[in-house]
Amino acid sequence: MPSNDKNQSTAIVFILLGFSEYPELQVPLFLLFLTIYVVSVLENVGMIVIIKINPKLHTPMYFFLKHLSFVDFCYSTIVMPILLENLVVEDRSIAIKACITQFSFGIICVTTEMVMLAVMAYDRFVAICYPLLYTGSMSPKLCALLVTMAYSWGLISSIVLTYSLLVLSFCESKVINNFVCEYSVFLSASCSDKHFSEIMLFIFANLSVFCTLIIILTSYLLIFITILKMHSARGRYKAFSTCASHLTAVTIFYGTILFLYCIPNSKNSWLVVKVGSVFYIVVIPMLNPLIYSLRNKDVKETFRKFMDFKMISQ
Repeated sequence: MPSNDKNQSTAIVFILLGFSEYPELQVPLFLLFLTIYVVSVLENVGMIVIIKINPKLHTPMYFFLKHLSFVDFCYSTIVMPILLENLVVEDRSIAIKACITQFSFGIICVTTEMVMLAVMAYDRFVAICYPLLYTGSMSPKLCALLVTMAYSWGLISSIVLTYSLLVLSFCESKVINNFVCEYSVFLSASCSDKHFSEIMLFIFANLSVFCTLIIILTSYLLIFITILKMHSARGRYKAFSTCASHLTAVTIFYGTILFLYCIPNSKNSWLVVKVGSVFYIVVIPMLNPLIYSLRNKDVKETFRKFMDFKMISQ
């Protein structure tokens, strides 16, 4: 019997509807998403290169930012090719193994980014609240350990949640009213006991979101208290500008996640879910490099010199 269930699940396919209900928008959406994806790749790879070649940016903050850009690049690359393909083909089916694989790698990136944002909040907390101890506290060894912790938790979360899907049996093909493989779709398509999978999702999703959010909120609360105690207006402005980019990125990232969590499960909400998912999966990886570079003179100066060098070389 288990063998039959396994064979049956292997034959199951999911159909990613994407934006197929708007046929007149398929080509414009393809061009728009392709442009966003290309810009996102160039920005994130460019950010990694700029941080690597500029000695001034070899600091803990930019060490974490380099890894954040890498995670954003990986996440958009996992999702965007399938999204773009589904906008130009009629057959939008995806094998269940491919869908689980996309979900698995996506969870690694999303969870790692959550932890990375929390680590960056801690870095800003140490830099502003204990500036004299910053160099010694945020040592290269500690920074490497924190980054390793972020990737490790992303990998652990992915392994556990992927395993919780692999133990399920699927009895019918399922239409996904989205452009990405989601955990809820696997649960709705399963014809076996889902109790274990639901518990794992509840534990790891809430643990990742709320633990990292608590670290971020606590760090910024202490930062805010420290800034209020500063007597110099120039010092307060400098402290605020130091963490403004990260705070903006955190607000957009977690704001979108919490917004998607709060949307009621109804047919009328699917368009809102898709738009929110587009912003969360497609737009944010493109925005992060812009957010961190617009207010940073060193990044802009390095980019300008890099472009001048490329033009001279040509």
